[in-house]
Amino acid sequence: MLTAEGKFAAVDFTCEAGEPAQEDVEWAERIVMSRLAAYACQDLPKDLWPPDPWPDAVAGSRLTVGLAAWATACPRPLVIVFDEIDALQGESLRSVLRQLRDLHRARPSPGPHSVILCGLRDVRDYKAASGGDPSRLGTSSRFNVKVKSMRIGDFSEPEMCDLLGQHTEETGQPFTSEALDRAWELTRGQPWLVNALAREVVEEIGVEPPNPITREHVDQAKERLVLARQTHLDSLVSKLHEPRVRRVMEPILAGSLAEPDLTYNDDVSYVRDLGLIAPGNPVQVANPIYREIIARVLSASIEGNVTVDPRSFVLPDGRLDFRKLLEEFAAFWREHGEVLTRRDAYHEAAPQLVLMGFLQRVVNGGGYVMREYGIGRGRIDLLVRWPYTDSDGKRCWQQEAV
Repeated sequence: MLTAEGKFAAVDFTCEAGEPAQEDVEWAERIVMSRLAAYACQDLPKDLWPPDPWPDAVAGSRLTVGLAAWATACPRPLVIVFDEIDALQGESLRSVLRQLRDLHRARPSPGPHSVILCGLRDVRDYKAASGGDPSRLGTSSRFNVKVKSMRIGDFSEPEMCDLLGQHTEETGQPFTSEALDRAWELTRGQPWLVNALAREVVEEIGVEPPNPITREHVDQAKERLVLARQTHLDSLVSKLHEPRVRRVMEPILAGSLAEPDLTYNDDVSYVRDLGLIAPGNPVQVANPIYREIIARVLSASIEGNVTVDPRSFVLPDGRLDFRKLLEEFAAFWREHGEVLTRRDAYHEAAPQLVLMGFLQRVVNGGGYVMREYGIGRGRIDLLVRWPYTDSDGKRCWQQEAV
């Protein structure tokens, strides 16, 4: 759109191809410059294209020299979006940011008019992510390049209802009030989750208009999203073993109090920028879907070690023999608990994760484990919901709290 307006030459390209380069600055530079040129030639008129080939320069300065040459030759100011900047790591990331900083400081010498770094982190956090000291995020740094850090805000509940109401207007298929309440409860307005949940109901589960979309459909869609762990969700859970993320998330999972120091607030801000925790206090997971995915991911190795047959806990009437389940867990804990908790990266929360992994393995054939956990709670609350058919042939839910 900016290019079409005739004022700028705007290019949005991805740095993802540079991920394999890791610490190899020269390789990372060549990949980034190659992808930038490819996207520019694809999206811009020929008179706005970058130099071909890029000017020769020593490693660690190719981006600076190349962008300066392009800005000199281009008849319009350059606007460049570095998407997936998170893909660059270590010295490669430091080099790219250093060169962008140098171009900024060299103004009014030729260089891009505006640069956008698009990723999951705030710019100030790239210093720590690329090996810098997070306690020294000061001004004398190549990372001090931002004017503003932005993220897409969450929908309010009325906005979410308006969005889903557009589907009703187009198809005549309503969401019941219980379905809307449940969608809000599960997503808390996170834009990707709202759209993914609705898409799962309409396109994948295939509830045909004019049949109404119910709370049960929304719950089914949620479970499918959790199990599928699509790219958006995987990109979040991949952060869980970063030390800064673990430091914030572990007390939430364990229900204990955090141990703040000089860098704790920076870590909380970082995890909040990732979208894993909600705005404001107390510190808590952003929404129930993330809460379930985080717990499932961290307890997945436990689940794989549970060898009991889930069918052995189902009574003749279809209900769950919950007393037997707890007795089996106690036996499992006595035999394996010490080993499993000792090797878990989230050591403080390991007992809770072992219990969740065991329960998830048992009820995975149709039931749900609902989780409530948070910092300073001193406990984790679990609700097991198990479907069965009563003597009248009616579908019912058995609910057991732990």
